[in-house]
Amino acid sequence: MSGLTFDPLLSWPLVGALALLGVLVALWSLWRGLRGWAWRGIAGLAAAAALAGPALESGIRHKLSDIVILLDDRSASQSLPGRAEQTDAAVEELTRQLSALPDTEIRRVTVADDPDGTQIGTALTRALAAEPQARVAGVIAVTDGLAHDAPMLPASAPAPVHVLLTGQAQDWDRRLVIEEAPAYGLIGKPVTIRLRVEDQGAVPAQVAQTPARLRILLDGEEMRSLDLPPGVTLDLPVVPEHAGQNVVSIGFDAPQAEVPELTDRNNSAAVQIQGVRDRLRVLLVSGAPHAGERTWRNLLKSDANVDLIHFTILRPPDKMDAVPVDEMSLIAFPTQELFMERIRDFDLIIFDRYRVRGILLPQYYDNIRRYVEEGGAILVSAGPEMSTVESLNLSPLGAILPARPTGRVYAEPFLPRLTEDGERHPVTAGLPGAPAEDAASHWGRWLRMSQVIPDPDAQVVLSGARDEPLLLFSRVGEGRVAMLTSDQVWLWGRGFEGGGPQLELLRRIAHWSMQEPELEEEALLADVSGELAVTITRRTMKVTAGPVRITRPDGQTEEVALTEAGPGRFTARWTAPGPGLYRLEEGDIGRVLALGPAAPREFEQTVASGAVLGPLAEATQGAVLRLSEGMPGLRTVREGRPAHGQGVGGPWIAITPREAASVSGMTHRPLLPGWAWLALIAGLAVAGWLAEGRGRLRST
Repeated sequence: MSGLTFDPLLSWPLVGALALLGVLVALWSLWRGLRGWAWRGIAGLAAAAALAGPALESGIRHKLSDIVILLDDRSASQSLPGRAEQTDAAVEELTRQLSALPDTEIRRVTVADDPDGTQIGTALTRALAAEPQARVAGVIAVTDGLAHDAPMLPASAPAPVHVLLTGQAQDWDRRLVIEEAPAYGLIGKPVTIRLRVEDQGAVPAQVAQTPARLRILLDGEEMRSLDLPPGVTLDLPVVPEHAGQNVVSIGFDAPQAEVPELTDRNNSAAVQIQGVRDRLRVLLVSGAPHAGERTWRNLLKSDANVDLIHFTILRPPDKMDAVPVDEMSLIAFPTQELFMERIRDFDLIIFDRYRVRGILLPQYYDNIRRYVEEGGAILVSAGPEMSTVESLNLSPLGAILPARPTGRVYAEPFLPRLTEDGERHPVTAGLPGAPAEDAASHWGRWLRMSQVIPDPDAQVVLSGARDEPLLLFSRVGEGRVAMLTSDQVWLWGRGFEGGGPQLELLRRIAHWSMQEPELEEEALLADVSGELAVTITRRTMKVTAGPVRITRPDGQTEEVALTEAGPGRFTARWTAPGPGLYRLEEGDIGRVLALGPAAPREFEQTVASGAVLGPLAEATQGAVLRLSEGMPGLRTVREGRPAHGQGVGGPWIAITPREAASVSGMTHRPLLPGWAWLALIAGLAVAGWLAEGRGRLRST
């Protein structure tokens, strides 16, 4: 190829000014009647042309092949019945037809499965950006059209975009849609899940009139069933029953019809609601003022989630003095209201150095015992009074306490140490500064404790003087009881002999009593890392833990062995075969685990549609065709012409050959050498002078 280019010696405005000057001189000469005006004008233009630097460029032109982008959708929705076979056949046929075209290359782009859905827009944008725009002759996408990144689709393309849709015209589907679901809920308080059943596609008439029978399960246990017609929004109340994860599973069976629905994977959904307490309500009853009383108060008041009611008994009934009652500013202890009428308003009752002095009637103690058996909790922090005739153990409450005092008090320094159970129990395991076995380090000493005999079912987690029980836990019915047989824990807070984890220990005791999930000693936990990778942790007070039995969503079971990761803690790594609702069981402990969405994004919309890709195809004069109506033929058309139509043999689509080329061996040669331009300009000027001279001779 060759062409004319310019390399001006001066700027273009100066070259233009010179050309204009030559034209003006010629016009002036013509006005004056000079015979050489034309020669003068041509000489001026020749001077301007010389300064413009005209040159001839020539090179060798190499024709480039056209590029056709073939987009192959292999997302999860393409695995629905019949679509994979349609895709394979279409891609194979298109590859054959495109390979038969001369000077045509195929760029195959595969859209794989993605957690965020089908990323056709991203794949197409990247494919177009990777190719020279002048060589792209067409884009053909074999897909169901269910793109989930519509904003990433280009507004246009340099060549026709054709969409070949998989699926059938009679496809239909019914799905469960969760419109709103809370992430958190207060324990015992209803929260609302908003949902509806939606029909898509060519729904059979007998199915469209049939409501879906919803089954609602909470942590694997059936809660209720109800019928919900399609298109009707339902506000479903659910009450979280415990702290931690509450899994609500909602689903319905596939409707029966002559043409089955596309999939039942979107017929169910799992909603995970984290159960939390509104505020932890604690009643602290101190039997008498003492150095450790402020420790409990400071601990509980420092927690913003705790509502504390604290009573200190300053004037017991047996106190006799001469001070008139109307001159004392003491608040009467509302025993009837607290221990009979409103006792179930509290999550924890703490008896701090409490003595039985006739303040509480026997029926109050019986009511406290029933409160614990029905799920409440008490914590007894005992001093020397535990070993006297005023001990709580001698009241009706003694039936649920984890130990019986012997009446002996050890008034001697001792080091609190973890027992074997204490190393396993989550309340005491991992306490900061815990003394290691055979190590010189230790917590600060305490100075006094009562001797008790633990019940066989009690867990002794701390030992004190002469290895006697210092901290004990027990379960009574659905409730919890904790007992601290010393009132000296405040010494740790004062830093006596180095102190100890006073606040952390008391906080853990209080939260274990209130059944906080992270402090359960018998628990089966599952931590999801990634989409399907699960770390299973079994916490137990036993020496060994058996394998975990896992029930898959399809009902199949498998067992996963556990390995010891520390005292009372056994773990295993497991990868689930797919998303869904799984049940984990070990012994008599189980939990429900929801992995990924029960209805992945790929199956939110399942009926093939060109709604998303249609505007791009229309903007580029391309077509949206269904493969179920036949495989279209392939043609070539000139750029700007319609790229699809209906022929005798059926529909056809077309690509536009681009005639792109590359140039090599380029040469650059001036149109005339400098001396030739100078001779030309001089010759034209002389010719004009001679013409004017002859005119003057004739006139004389």
